Order: sequence, then C-alpha cells, then structure tokens
Amino acid sequence: MAFVLHKDDTGAERYGTFSIFPAAVVHAVSTRHGGVSMPPYDSMNLALHVGDDAADVVENRRRFLGLLGLDFERLTTPEQVHGDNIVRVGEAEAGRGRLSYADAIPETDALMTDVPGIPLMLCFADCTPILLFDPVHRAAAIAHGGWKGTVRSIAAKTVRAMGDAYGTRPEDCFAGIGPAIGPCCYEVGGEVADEFRQAFPQFAEDILSEENGKIRLDLWQANRLQLEDAGLLPEHIDVAGVCTSCHARTFYSYRAEGPTIGRIAAVMAIR
Repeated sequence: MAFVLHKDDTGAERYGTFSIFPAAVVHAVSTRHGGVSMPPYDSMNLALHVGDDAADVVENRRRFLGLLGLDFERLTTPEQVHGDNIVRVGEAEAGRGRLSYADAIPETDALMTDVPGIPLMLCFADCTPILLFDPVHRAAAIAHGGWKGTVRSIAAKTVRAMGDAYGTRPEDCFAGIGPAIGPCCYEVGGEVADEFRQAFPQFAEDILSEENGKIRLDLWQANRLQLEDAGLLPEHIDVAGVCTSCHARTFYSYRAEGPTIGRIAAVMAIR
C-alpha cells in the first residue's frame, strides 16, 4: 500500500493517489500547486467559501477535474460544517456547488454515490480526508474527518450509510486516509481529549498522548481504528501518513498558516 504524489511536466506535485483503490474508481487528493489563485490562496485553492476570487476557484476546479479526466459539469460538493450528516448523491444532485457555495449541498460532511461519472469533492486544510470505495456494489464516498467529525464517528457512519443505501459490506470496502495534520503537530485541549476518551474508550490510549503538559491527538489513527471497528479489514485501509502542517508548502494548513488560506480537495468518481 502506498500514497503517491504525482508531478506534472514542470516537476510540481499536483495530486496524490492511493495504490489500494482499484481502477474502477478515479480518485485524487490535490496539492496547492498548479492553480491561478493569488496569495494568500496560492495557487490551487479549490474552496469557494474562504474569501478567494470565485472565478479563480472555478478555474482551479476546471483545471483539477481536467487533470483527472473528469466532467466538471457534474462536480458535486457540500457545505461542510464539521458535523456527521451524510448525503446520497444521484442525478438530481449532480453538479451542485460546482460554481457557487450557496448551491452546495447544505450542512453535509460526507457524500456517497453509486452513479458513474459524478465526481464527489470535499475540501480540507488539516482535517482528515476519508475516501471509501466498495468494488462489489461500485459505490464511493468521501468523509470530512476534522476532530468534531471524527469524534462523532463520521467514517464509521459513512460505511454504515453505504450499507443501507447500496448493500456495502464493511469487509469489502477499501479506505484511504489522506494527508491531514499529524500527531506530531496536533495539540488539543483537555476538553477535546475528554470527548475522545468518552467516544472511543477502547482505543483512547492509541490516539492520545501527553508530554510536558501538552496533549496530542492522532486523527489518522482515530479514523483508522474507527474503520476497523466498523468492520473494515486492516489490510484494506491505507493511511497516507503525511502531515499537512509539516508540509504546508505542498498542502494548505490552517494550524501552520492561519485562517486566511486555501483548501485542498479529495475527489472520487466511479468510472
């Protein structure tokens, strides 16, 4: 298993992919390179809600979808609110949010579909992208695993939602946990740590560590263990292991750079 960053002809790292996913699904996690946005959003900002010029963001989205060979007109995105709402995307939802944040699927932090050719896209800047694919029922999903979504078990809930909607069995599902702030950099307060201890008492010691009075949270591990607990096979889960705060020149990092930055995106579409 591996997470590989792919470069363009100029040598710029443009996007990453997981070797664990079969060819039946197109997927990618973007970097901040190759777009038209001006500082401080430079350059491949894919989010419409952060104050960047909307025309630049739309151009970035067209470029990124074109890079992946996907149809921009069917690109579908939500209004992310750090919750645990999951929406099934079909033809009626295809294309929502691609041009306007006001048109995005409201108050949703995970999208899933079994319709070929609809690219799902969620945006991130330190939060954890969770990509899921069921090759048996040909269903795909992306979840937004910030600390609030993770403590609410959005990854496991998305797997269950795929089961309800498409018949997905956890043991058939593959998962990629994308670049996000790592345990090396993610310090949290005692109240957040307590929420995780209450939500995941069975593996709290594996996701929280304390040194010199500072508590660190491992979102990568929290989501991986949550998926295993939901029934995914350990060998079907690939963790990129790339810290966005440590690699803020490649990815956007809210913690490292402050609030006025762009967003990378995770994209999936069934062939």
